[in-house]
Amino acid sequence: MVIEHIAMYVNDLEAARAFFIKYLGAKSNAGYHNPNTDFRSYFLAFGDGARLELMHRPDMEDPEKHLNRTGYAHIAFRLDSREELEKLTQRLSDDGYSIISGPRTTGDGYYESCILAVEGNVIELTL
Repeated sequence: MVIEHIAMYVNDLEAARAFFIKYLGAKSNAGYHNPNTDFRSYFLAFGDGARLELMHRPDMEDPEKHLNRTGYAHIAFRLDSREELEKLTQRLSDDGYSIISGPRTTGDGYYESCILAVEGNVIELTL
C-alpha cells in the first residue's frame, strides 16, 4: 500500500499552487471546479511520491493554526543533498518565509529545516 495523495484546504488556491510549483518543483493539473458548490482543486505531483491536492471552497472555516496541535503537523519534502536543502532554506528565508528550525541534524538523525509557509502551515525540507 502507498499514500496516493494528501489534501489541504487553502484560502488562496492560486498562491498555494504557485508556492509548490516555484519552490518545490510541483507539476500541476489544469484544475477542477464544481460550479454547484464552487469547490475548486488542483492535484500537484512531486516526482514518484504522493500527490498533494490543494482545495478551496468559499464556506470554509479557518481557525488559528498552532504549531503544537493535533492533526497533521507538516508536509515533508526529501531533497537530494545538504547543499540543495540549505540553498532552498535560504531562498525561502530571503523571500520572507519564517524559518522555524534548521537547517540542523535532529535527534533521530534527519538533516532538516522547517518553514512556516502556505497560510501558516509547516513545510519540512529533509534528507
